[in-house]
Amino acid sequence: MPEPDERTPVDVAVGVLIDGGGRFLLTSRPAGKVFAGYWEFPGGKLEPGETVAQALARELHEELGITIGSVHPWQVELMDYPHARVRLHFCKVFDWQGEFQMREGQAMAWETLPVRSRPVLPGTVPVLRWFADERSHSGPTHSD
Repeated sequence: MPEPDERTPVDVAVGVLIDGGGRFLLTSRPAGKVFAGYWEFPGGKLEPGETVAQALARELHEELGITIGSVHPWQVELMDYPHARVRLHFCKVFDWQGEFQMREGQAMAWETLPVRSRPVLPGTVPVLRWFADERSHSGPTHSD
């Protein structure tokens, strides 16, 4: 299979887990990955033939040890990082089963606006703005 050129976006399923109190889950990028230590919404690349929902269910089980319920597609954002161009498929998830297990050595935090975890991955910033709009939040969404 030919390698994608650097302009071809990599499709990534991203889970925006929201608990009953309206908090959302952020996880840190594990050591050894690009942008290690930055905070983001969990997820990962789509495998060939997978839908966004299938990839999200697989990734969240692999990374966090949970089984998710319904996936609610929300927004799509194209991001250019130094190492790749990614098409982020953000999906809201309101129900899941299982205990959270940080299987890649990452940290997790339930957050509200403004986010206290830092630094925030650039691809996470648009989501925080969308939350601010939905929740009529004024002021900063995070600190650098």
